[in-house]
Amino acid sequence: MNAAFLKKKFDGALDYDAYLATDSEKAANWNKIYEQVQLTDEQRRLVTGFARNVKALCISGIWCGDCVQQGPLLQRIAEANACVELRWLDRDEHLDLAQQVMINAGHRVPVVVFMAEDYEPVSVRGDRTLTRYRALAAKQLGASCPLPGAPAPTDELQATLQDWLDEFERVHILLRLSTRLRQRHGD
Repeated sequence: MNAAFLKKKFDGALDYDAYLATDSEKAANWNKIYEQVQLTDEQRRLVTGFARNVKALCISGIWCGDCVQQGPLLQRIAEANACVELRWLDRDEHLDLAQQVMINAGHRVPVVVFMAEDYEPVSVRGDRTLTRYRALAAKQLGASCPLPGAPAPTDELQATLQDWLDEFERVHILLRLSTRLRQRHGD
C-alpha cells in the first residue's frame, strides 16, 4: 500500500451516512448500536484534543455483524473532531485493497487503515478488538452458545469503543511525534 493508492481509495470512499444508505434495511442495525453508545466526557476531551489530521479508511461490509457492532463506534470517534476523517469502502467491491489487509489469510472486516494527512499509511487495525475477541471467546469457547442477532451488552460496546479510541490516540500521537510532519507544520 502506498500513499497514491490509498488516496485514490479514500477519495472514492463514502462517508458514514452514504455508506449506510447503500442498504437501508441493514442500516437499521447500525443505527441501534449508534444510538446505544456515546463517548464519555473523558473520551470526548481526548478526541477533541487531536491536532493532526487522521485519515481512517474502513473496509467493511454493511451485512457484517462485527461491522454492525464496531462501525458506529468508529463513527462516534470520528464525529467528535473534524481532524478525524473516516471513510467507508465495501470489502467485496474493493478486493484490490482487501487483498492487502488480509488477517490470518482471510478477508476480514472491519479493517481500518489509518493514514497521515498525505495518505501515508500509519497503521492497520481489525477485524475485532481485544474486547470483541474476549466476548466471543467467552460465548463460543465456554458452555454457553450465543443466540443469532442477540444484542451486544452496553459494557462490551463501551469497552470496544475504548479499544478503538486507544488506536486512534496511538495513531494521533505517532503523527504528532513524526519528524516529517513536525517539520512540515513547524511544531
